[in-house]
Amino acid sequence: MSATPPAGGPVRPYLTVGERVGLRHCTYEDAAEFTACARRSTAHHRPWLFPPLTEDDYATYARRLIEDPARVGFLVCERPTGRIAGYINVNNIVHGAFLSGAIGYGAFAHALGRGLMGDALRLLVAYAFEGDGLGLHRLEANIQPGNTASLGLVRSAGFRLEGYSPDFLYIHGAWRDHERWAITREMADRARQRRPL
Repeated sequence: MSATPPAGGPVRPYLTVGERVGLRHCTYEDAAEFTACARRSTAHHRPWLFPPLTEDDYATYARRLIEDPARVGFLVCERPTGRIAGYINVNNIVHGAFLSGAIGYGAFAHALGRGLMGDALRLLVAYAFEGDGLGLHRLEANIQPGNTASLGLVRSAGFRLEGYSPDFLYIHGAWRDHERWAITREMADRARQRRPL
């Protein structure tokens, strides 16, 4: 299925779609829209997130997601307009017996409070576990304890709390404590079966 092009831009195919959002790969051509959204969202993102604010920084960010086989970057796009509402990246992808990846994500200011990231995370989980998608068995999310919006997002998507790691990630000049949340393919399948139609 294809996106409606934003502001006369090229049509970019979605990898998976829901009623209100679709997920597609990030591209170098998304630099202007992504960074404009990130700049307008700085007050919301700090101190938790530091997405690229300039097109040069975005080019470095996108290159890692496009060229590194252990990473995949997705843009969350509103339907039917194709406007970028946020992003979800799967990092540290390991195949073999582990079949796991770690997710990072952020919503842009114009998408806040509308449930779009919840929809997007459920789409991402399903896509990550599909054989035609990423074919993973497990997704992890590491979240700073004070980031209540992010904790609520993973909890609502069926992730379970697995532990607490002091000084886990170096973010904005300091080692930060994180809660470790995860979901497996089996957990996602059970959650889908319980979800009302």
